[in-house]
Amino acid sequence: MDQKVKELFQKKNLVFIATINSDGSPQLTPVWGNCNDDHILINTAEGRLKHKNIQKDPRVAVSVTDHDNPLNMTTIRGKVVQIIPDYDYSHANELTKQYMGINEYPYKRENEKRIIFKIKPEKIFMMPDIV
Repeated sequence: MDQKVKELFQKKNLVFIATINSDGSPQLTPVWGNCNDDHILINTAEGRLKHKNIQKDPRVAVSVTDHDNPLNMTTIRGKVVQIIPDYDYSHANELTKQYMGINEYPYKRENEKRIIFKIKPEKIFMMPDIV
């Protein structure tokens, strides 16, 4: 992944993930996300619609736009290559620090199990710099 793409995922920018519903229609959700190495990491809870959709079809699209400069954006198509348990909330806490500036995820629900979608980008579109 290009450094400019990685920087978008390191900021407080909302990420949108699109999955495919069982009827073939798109399902779009705003989420928190970041990246490590060459994968995008999206945190969610087990059993949500996007989780169910990914279990049936791992293809996704992800889009993130710079909060401070909407012309700085990327759209990525790829596949979820792994669903990683985040039952200890370590990744959720990391994202909470990134997005909210606090150390602990404040929206814990009883019996909720957090998971991470590890996404391998297959096609990346990056808006070119405008001089």
